[in-house]
Amino acid sequence: MRILVTGGAGFIGSNLVRFLLNQPNVLVANLDKLTYAGNLESLWDVQHYSNYQFYQADIINRQQLSQIFAQFQPDCVMHLAAESHVDRSIENAGSFIQTNIEGTFQLLEASLHYWKSLSPEAQQAFRFHHISTDEVFGDLAGTEALFNEDTAYAPSSPYSASKAASDHLVRSWHRTYGLPVLITNCSNNYGPYQFPEKLIPHIVLSAIQGKELPVYGDGGQIRDWLHVEDHVSALWAVLCRGQVGETYMIGGNAEKTNLEVVHCICSLLDQLRPSATSKSYTEQIRFVKDRPGHDRRYAVDTTKILQQLQWQPIQSFEAGLQKTLKWYLNNPQWWQNILSGHYQLNRKGLSGIE
Repeated sequence: MRILVTGGAGFIGSNLVRFLLNQPNVLVANLDKLTYAGNLESLWDVQHYSNYQFYQADIINRQQLSQIFAQFQPDCVMHLAAESHVDRSIENAGSFIQTNIEGTFQLLEASLHYWKSLSPEAQQAFRFHHISTDEVFGDLAGTEALFNEDTAYAPSSPYSASKAASDHLVRSWHRTYGLPVLITNCSNNYGPYQFPEKLIPHIVLSAIQGKELPVYGDGGQIRDWLHVEDHVSALWAVLCRGQVGETYMIGGNAEKTNLEVVHCICSLLDQLRPSATSKSYTEQIRFVKDRPGHDRRYAVDTTKILQQLQWQPIQSFEAGLQKTLKWYLNNPQWWQNILSGHYQLNRKGLSGIE
């Protein structure tokens, strides 16, 4: 199987590429623009694999896309390339519109043109797998309801609105042109190789450097946490066994408030890397002004993917978080190379976390 992964140098993308390369008879082409969050060091251990190749390209550039399709001849596309940080979308929505909407349009057009050139057998086997987010559904009321595959879209931020638009484009290319598509919407991911602006690595790295630990509002925002290794295994299950035209929710069944997550990190760090001051890292927590339009709760119903594809997460949040913290503590060179560049962990409030 020849798989074209867009955004394969990002957090989820690099973990997906590594997973795919270890499946039998799989060849992977990684297409990535290498924006601030794209980091080839996240793939240092697989970059010389004989079944891996890398293309530095922008999904907005149709000519580049057509050349890559013609050269690599993929059997399927797994589309992860996106601007993904809510705070950045509030500060500069334009790049999110360009990459997430215009870029997805150009990728769909290139995929459709390529798909039409295939034999009937190859057309039937081809898949365009669009990887999206639970943020397209907006805010969950109460504590009992869950997002499912039939939940109406109600995005709250420029980021989630751009992802919602891209979801709709993918569905329309299936219904209008017959392109065989799959869509997945996932909950909050965490794990190794996540860019330090996201909540968990931001708190971990700020804590061990003696910085303040900013928490939006009262910290009561609830998220369902999904370890990235569980996520990529779910993506593989959907690609291999999912029904064309269907959407699948992928979640970790691990709802936590942001404040709970920060306290869990501090407690683990107190054990794994005690502070030089001998104080608990919780004393570094500071509450900051909440993000505009901050959704209070996200959580997804994974019944469909469990019943139809027999997939469920295997990583508990507690075990996954401990493994994640140990990875950041044991791989300082990876994040130090990021922090020595233009990005620094000195952001608070609107430009801070998650």
